Amino acid sequence: MKKADVVIIGGSAAGPTAGISCRRRYPDKSVILIRKEEQVLVPCGIPYVFGTVGSPEKNLIPDALLDKNGIELLKGEAVGVDREKKVVSLADGEAVGYDKLVLATGSQPLELPIPGLDKENVFSVKKDVSYLNQMLDTMNQVKKVVIIGGGFIGVEFADECRKHRDCQDCSVTIVEILPRCLKLALDDEFCQEAQDVLVERGIKVLTDKKVTSITGDGKVSGVKLSDGQELPADMVIVGVGARPDSRLAETAGLEIGPTGGIRVDRHMRALSDENVFACGDCAEKVSFFSGKPSRLMLASIATGEARVAGANLYGVCYSNPGAVGVFCTIVGERAFGCAGLGETTARKEGYNVVVGQSVGPDRHPGSMPGMANVNLKLVFCREKGLLLGGGASGGSSIGELMNLIGACIQHSVTAYDMALFQMGTHPALTASPIAYHMVNAAEMAVKAMK
Repeated sequence: MKKADVVIIGGSAAGPTAGISCRRRYPDKSVILIRKEEQVLVPCGIPYVFGTVGSPEKNLIPDALLDKNGIELLKGEAVGVDREKKVVSLADGEAVGYDKLVLATGSQPLELPIPGLDKENVFSVKKDVSYLNQMLDTMNQVKKVVIIGGGFIGVEFADECRKHRDCQDCSVTIVEILPRCLKLALDDEFCQEAQDVLVERGIKVLTDKKVTSITGDGKVSGVKLSDGQELPADMVIVGVGARPDSRLAETAGLEIGPTGGIRVDRHMRALSDENVFACGDCAEKVSFFSGKPSRLMLASIATGEARVAGANLYGVCYSNPGAVGVFCTIVGERAFGCAGLGETTARKEGYNVVVGQSVGPDRHPGSMPGMANVNLKLVFCREKGLLLGGGASGGSSIGELMNLIGACIQHSVTAYDMALFQMGTHPALTASPIAYHMVNAAEMAVKAMK
């Protein structure tokens, strides 16, 4: 029987990160990572294999990352954990002993309760290279694609389908049950802007529509909606989110939380066993703002939790602050992002909010090459001026802008602090120091608070 000081189950974003974190803190500890996949995909890059990247094989996390950090890779499916004996059982009969165990088993696509999901050419979003290659082969042969779900996954798939196929050769339709695409993350003005870009790119967007069934004789031929409309389709992609894959943890008798994830403390230790840690999509999340259970599942959250778990295996180093939630995406040439609580969500949570906004170019002067107009909205708590969240649209600078806002939220920055930010600027790289978006939006909020 193999044995290691630390055994990690799961090879996506969280698993390798936990292993690297452990090796950095405890270089004398041996680490084995167990995963069932032959190759591991970059999770956030999956939609882009259909257009920008071109194939699943160009969207892989390299195994060299493990070898470089002294982590042994064992390919096989973990099917059981004996917590008393501290042994992991594999499907091929092999057993691996551990001192500390990290569960990073990820998530599974949500399954809709509608008939017809088993028909040919109906796909969900799976982290499996052969499955995605089958999707890609199918897309090369079809004319009418319907995507169920207008969140980030659905929108990115739709945009990449348009890149993959000529606009006149293949129709792409998004069906979203909510009033707008991306509504669970973005405020309405950004949702509408994103939808407008989708429509400009030849993508049909149907909102406030519920799918009741997928039709066809063996192979999909259409998607039926609750209003009686039937959309012709020879390919359907279901992108409605994911749920924690906590099946292995359940069979091991670990406590499962209200959202279906493994219950952990702020150090990512399982509440049921001090020698078991969990991180990533399989672990129960709590909100940074309320401490209540959260359904947020992002690779950035997963890797943050994994760093906490790996560092805390043999002594407490870090505490998980909770999920802030930082998102970004790009539709056509227009980027969209949000961090923390948008205005709508903050009001629903009971905050007395004040908003600061700034619109302008992200280069100075605006005639500089690569310039994009940025629309930034910051949300603050009126009483203390604490930053609660922000949303933006613009060019490629939006991604790092959202990361900066997320960091400010996590460290309790106020509108007064932000209004006095000292920033480095350059005509070809940033907005003008006179009209720097974050500072201007913060000043507008300070004015409103007074």
